[in-house]
Amino acid sequence: MGQDVEHRHFTREDRTRYRAKVRRCLDVFARMLSEHDFSVQHPHVGIEIEFNLIDASGDPAMKNAEALAAIADDDFQTELGLFNIEINVPPARAAGDGLTTLEEALRADLNQAQVRADEVGAKLVMIGILPTLRDEHFTADSLSPNPRYHLLSDQILAARGEDIEIVIDGVDRLEATADTIIPEAACTSTQLHLQVEPEDFASMWNAAQAIAGVQLAVGANSPFLLGRQLWHETRIPLFEQATDTRSEELKTQGVRPRVFFGERWITSVFDLFEENVRYFPSLLPIVEDEDPLAELEAGRVPSLPELRLHNGTVYRWNRPIYDVADGRPHLRVENRLLPAGPTVVDTLANAALFYGLTTVIGHSERPLWSQLSFRAAEENFHSAARTGMETDLYWPSVGTVPARELVLRHLLPMAAAGLEQMGVDDAVGGRLLDVIERRCVTGTNGASWLIEEFTRRADAGADRVEALRSTTRAYEEHMHANDPVHTWTHG
Repeated sequence: MGQDVEHRHFTREDRTRYRAKVRRCLDVFARMLSEHDFSVQHPHVGIEIEFNLIDASGDPAMKNAEALAAIADDDFQTELGLFNIEINVPPARAAGDGLTTLEEALRADLNQAQVRADEVGAKLVMIGILPTLRDEHFTADSLSPNPRYHLLSDQILAARGEDIEIVIDGVDRLEATADTIIPEAACTSTQLHLQVEPEDFASMWNAAQAIAGVQLAVGANSPFLLGRQLWHETRIPLFEQATDTRSEELKTQGVRPRVFFGERWITSVFDLFEENVRYFPSLLPIVEDEDPLAELEAGRVPSLPELRLHNGTVYRWNRPIYDVADGRPHLRVENRLLPAGPTVVDTLANAALFYGLTTVIGHSERPLWSQLSFRAAEENFHSAARTGMETDLYWPSVGTVPARELVLRHLLPMAAAGLEQMGVDDAVGGRLLDVIERRCVTGTNGASWLIEEFTRRADAGADRVEALRSTTRAYEEHMHANDPVHTWTHG
């Protein structure tokens, strides 16, 4: 959810000053792209994962403060809902056995965190949406006390001028309203970071957009919300609606949503930051003391806090990141569309597919996006969110084919080639991509396993609430065993 801020009241003057400061930051950023060295000798990759907390019955455990105090590890942080926490795994080089290093670090942190969380009656679950969430969990009382969350909620509701309405048609139909952004807390995701150079950013971001539908098809893990079976990746429509600042009238006028796939292929990272400033009013107009131009002309690297904060309130599925580390500026693509889970090994397999495909497509001589319309990429994305592994996807020179066939016959060899370009050891990349291959062969990802397990338990006579609870408990046991989801049994 980004940096901490204090709760406060914003004036019209605050918003005017903030707009001017963001534009000043944008001008400085443009100069930096032409004058500064953003080069990275050894590109790093990173992972952030949001977790749900459950109790012994499988219901949400509203204990993130207690769990974090018990875990006592700075890598774990609070999140929007009292039933959420997040881990930020320290970045690692992708080359060699870097992905294994990430996997081992994540697994060790998770094991230790679970031991500590058990002391306060909480269990950690990596899943896109917790199946046992109910209406009573979608109230203001479920928001974490961090002032940032309450301030952001207030600002989004004020911009809307009305309560948030959630309407999703899937196998079942959901209609719900909320007077805070707590529905967003139901969306627990995996965020993959890929460090890139400015001259490569546009092609890498375009590549990430092009494969978004593929990622969702093989990685979907969120079929249930508030007792209903909806999309295979219900997080996508839920997040789009839970943070929508537009009234119905503004939607009709074509005003852009703050959660959106995008509008076009880009030619520079500047395009995305410039769009943010041009199209989206501030939600958190907090002005810092730093003068970015003075910093730049003094030979220092400006942190551009207003530009970064504003970027953090525009929720692109592939978001541009400007950051400063060890006194050097760098750029990252933050891939935000995947759900959490099902396991650590599945998470790293998803990461390997993303890094490999993005690299090989982003560096191809003939850009894929010269053959694929942006609208077709977006249609792939939403179709895959709806039907997961069974989605038909359009791909240039292949046509419209089942996602499983597309991955098996065409994209896995490309991903392997991309990992090789990154210097990833063959054994490391091969092991992780084998997980994706077996998912496609068996037709089993997190969403399909959850649906089948729930259906089996419901057909055996369990009522809907108990079937979702027992499904969640079974999922949690498999998750901690860390066997990839395509090997999970039922019952």
